[in-house]
Amino acid sequence: MPIYEDPNSRRAHARLIRKSMAEPLLTREEEFALARAWRDNRDEAALHRLINSYTRLTVSVASRFRNYGLPMSDLVQEGVIGLLQAAERFDPERDIRFSTYATWWIRSAVQDFILRNWSIVRTGTTAAQKSLFFNLRRLRARIEDDRGGALDHAGRLRIAEQLSVNLTDVEAMEGRLSFGDQSLNVPLGEEGGEERQSYLVDDRSGPDERVRQSHDSQARSRALRRALAGLDQRERRIIETRRLSEEGATLETLGAELGVSKERVRQLEHRALGKLRVSLLESGAEAADLLP
Repeated sequence: MPIYEDPNSRRAHARLIRKSMAEPLLTREEEFALARAWRDNRDEAALHRLINSYTRLTVSVASRFRNYGLPMSDLVQEGVIGLLQAAERFDPERDIRFSTYATWWIRSAVQDFILRNWSIVRTGTTAAQKSLFFNLRRLRARIEDDRGGALDHAGRLRIAEQLSVNLTDVEAMEGRLSFGDQSLNVPLGEEGGEERQSYLVDDRSGPDERVRQSHDSQARSRALRRALAGLDQRERRIIETRRLSEEGATLETLGAELGVSKERVRQLEHRALGKLRVSLLESGAEAADLLP
């Protein structure tokens, strides 16, 4: 579904195209001189002239991606960012034309923008998926023309081989490209009525359930504190370090601390657990939920 483009944005885009087409083309010597002036002296006037002269290249590259449903003015703006990156990194000593070098940066900037904005779900996170996203339609159309029918399993295998990706990636991307984002506010009936979001299930607890859970948790905590208060000092220390601590002390460690054997610690722990269970059951709390 095409994204709405503001009329003012379209007019500004049209002015940009007219202005860029009026800029004179640069010779090899001129662009190299401008590139050196920017690289060596940070001459902004040289940079502006270089960018303005090749804005038409940006428009040309961006126009190849106008069928992805995004505003053309946005594509051109992203392409200009790529053009600026190219100007920053261009090395005139390599003896290649600036237009050749800048085309890659412009195309990359436009493609990254499309991948970020074509869908609310991130598309094409790897180089292989990015290649698949931008080439699947072209290859699918070519194969369908050759076969005279819709793309089948053999055609998908052929695309996977040509792009060096998995068949499952081809099938997944085909599904993504065939069905765009669906609004939750779209009426399900032809004449309006219930919206799609009306049938979404919320798995979260409701306010009454959250209040009940909070109340139960507080009640269990109070019951456990009262039960612990009925233990003597050694028993409480053993239970707190053995059962109510994340790390959990060993019998040997507690024996050394309390000056008793490991077996005596085990006996004290067993006795303390028995007292706690009785106390918790008398208070109505579930001992199994409170004693790990």
